[in-house]
Amino acid sequence: MMDIIGYGAFFLTTALIFSFITLGLNLQWGLTGLFNVGLAGFVAIGAYSSALLTTPDTAGRLGGFGLPILAGWFGAMVIAGIAAAIIGIATLRLKSDYLAITTFGVAVVVQLVALNAQKLTGGPFGIGFIPRLFSSLAETPLLFNLANLGVVVVMILIVYFALEHLAKSPWGRVLKALREDERAAISLGKSARFYRVQAFAVGGAIMGLAGAMQAHFIGFIAPDNYVPTLTFQVWVMLIVGGSGSNKGAVIGSILVWGIWAGSGALTSVLFSPEQQARAASLQIVAIGVMLCIILLVRPGGLFGNMPRRRSAIMAPQKPVSEKSNAAS
Repeated sequence: MMDIIGYGAFFLTTALIFSFITLGLNLQWGLTGLFNVGLAGFVAIGAYSSALLTTPDTAGRLGGFGLPILAGWFGAMVIAGIAAAIIGIATLRLKSDYLAITTFGVAVVVQLVALNAQKLTGGPFGIGFIPRLFSSLAETPLLFNLANLGVVVVMILIVYFALEHLAKSPWGRVLKALREDERAAISLGKSARFYRVQAFAVGGAIMGLAGAMQAHFIGFIAPDNYVPTLTFQVWVMLIVGGSGSNKGAVIGSILVWGIWAGSGALTSVLFSPEQQARAASLQIVAIGVMLCIILLVRPGGLFGNMPRRRSAIMAPQKPVSEKSNAAS
């Protein structure tokens, strides 16, 4: 029984860390309409920044300042936010598909830097022995996972209610206006580029915080953790939960991560060790099937706004000839 509770706490902690990334994406896409396909890069920036700030120097690696974990989290948010702002200034003049291609390229560059800058990032071997919260409880997995879950729940509540307040503030209403009708918002004196860079930077900072929290929860990071599969997972989480809904971002993260973890456990039972490497692709298949079902039943996601039917938007009109006869 204790093992089940401990695994449940571990599962929820991991799922809620994904919720941070999904909330950051929801700010960028759901609220502002910025098609960011490079979110894995900002998660990596946050993870490596916090790891370098808090992990003692080992094996001649650069960095290793040994700062407290909370300082590492704050530094990760600042560095990831600044990186997102710089990238946003350079790329947000692009639209839709072009922005997606550019941000994807940025994520690939970040991963390649992490893979090749061995003096700084440890290269393909990554960074180990990252300080962990409640490390004294590590020998008791139940208490360790419950303690970390409590911290993550508090942090997700803070970020959730902060984003809810921002969405309802004048700043959030400008972002929605830019998403719905950019020309109308600009005609009212709003700078589209200025507000979009702000939204992109705040979303990137939240993603950086998620990377830092994950790094200190696991205690190890490597470039393989930040492949395009991460971007795919988070986008599915947001679409399933409902784009534009912070509640949907959190619930969608838990639901999709549950299916991802459950399908992984199922393949390990059904397939032999020699086949499990190829069977792992069934996880993506399971997520794809679930995404199709959700979009068929709820096109706006579980908590998104359902598109109104055409009949509800446009009332049937009489032909022009009938109108003229009635007028005469």
